[in-house]
Amino acid sequence: MRNPLLTPEIREMLAANNLDALSSLVAEAHARTVADCISDLDPDERWRVLAALPLESRAAIVAELEPDVQDELVERADRREVAAVLERMAPDDRADLVGRLNERVREELLPLLNKAAREDVRRLLAQVPGTVGAIMNTDFAALRPDMTAAAAIAELRVQAPRKETIYYAYVVDDVGRLIGFVSLKDLILASPQARVSDVMHGDVLRVTADDTEEAAAKIVQEYDLLALPVVDAERRIVGIVTHDDVADAIRREVTEDFARLGAVSPPKGDEEYMTTSAWRHFNRRVYWIVGLAAAGLISGMVIHGFEDALTSLVILAFYMPMVADTGGNVGSQAATVVVRALAVGEISAGNWWRVVLKEATVGLLLCTLLGALAFVKVLFLSQGTELPSGFTLIQIAWVISIALSIQTVTSTIVGAGLPILARSLRLDPAVVSTPALTTIVDITGLLIYFTTARALLHL
Repeated sequence: MRNPLLTPEIREMLAANNLDALSSLVAEAHARTVADCISDLDPDERWRVLAALPLESRAAIVAELEPDVQDELVERADRREVAAVLERMAPDDRADLVGRLNERVREELLPLLNKAAREDVRRLLAQVPGTVGAIMNTDFAALRPDMTAAAAIAELRVQAPRKETIYYAYVVDDVGRLIGFVSLKDLILASPQARVSDVMHGDVLRVTADDTEEAAAKIVQEYDLLALPVVDAERRIVGIVTHDDVADAIRREVTEDFARLGAVSPPKGDEEYMTTSAWRHFNRRVYWIVGLAAAGLISGMVIHGFEDALTSLVILAFYMPMVADTGGNVGSQAATVVVRALAVGEISAGNWWRVVLKEATVGLLLCTLLGALAFVKVLFLSQGTELPSGFTLIQIAWVISIALSIQTVTSTIVGAGLPILARSLRLDPAVVSTPALTTIVDITGLLIYFTTARALLHL
């Protein structure tokens, strides 16, 4: 949480060139708090604060800065000093930062990193976005099975400063194959002379670098893990996915789903609203809007096709929005429920008929209530309206009520079926759950409305 008093204090100490006091003040605060505070400073002031700190603290704070602040800092700072900071950052954070830099800056920085860090960056950047390999951390604690518990604890003390976490240590054989894991608690409770192979857990949950972020997130959530090992085709451990990596992946996925639900192209990387240009916002929205507007022309064609019905009974036009809105609302509800169930693995495309049957039942229950409300609404709002000879308000109310009821059931089925269809076609269900659904429901709603009116009122 940002400390509103810290930024003015930092500025005062910089003005007085009291760097020792500044270092002591910053050392007492969390890296995230310091990162938030120095983000409010001028670029030159940020680097003066960082330069007054030990290298490890500097790396921890830079890792917590927002992407745009990181990029600006790297652009302005001395390349060798940046390289020293990068070498002490977690591998996944380091790769994310380097991957965002323009090619010129990246090529200037990479040769300045030590060989291990340089190769690690290139290996992580070569991973496919959205996969476990793109978010894994290559700093993990490893132990040999023939070690004693006392020797393993001593080894973890040595490895701890360089590792993401030591609560889980992974047991590997001579060629690096994963054969088990042991927790720090297991080692502490074990006899000092007990072998790691005797206290380790041999049944290890794991993922490969090619698995999706969502697959790793599901395992970490279901089994409440702090970290999950990543292995290659020969079961050699190549990295770990920690709970914070999973949280970031889930946040990105939720952001993408919210964007697609609103017919907006997903943001790139960690784009934020205020730091994204109006032109970029326009580009993310315009294609869907234009496409949906073009598809909306079909609704106009449907209305034009039933122009004679509207001409002979103008009251029908008054309740068109009610039918369309109801269809859109119930369809969106069904789509939201099904998209969520698909995302968490509660349902699959294979049992689509059960989902459609369940939603059809819900639609029937809803249409009973909504149809009755529509009937009463027409009688109440249109009381005293002049109607052409041969028509009564009760007839009109029945027709509108029946049309709305049919629209409710069909919209619920369409809302449930579209995401499942998208999943079976290997498309993202969120893409079709709202944008396409709204247009389809509008078109079908108008067809149902006017067809029902023409059939029952003989227009």
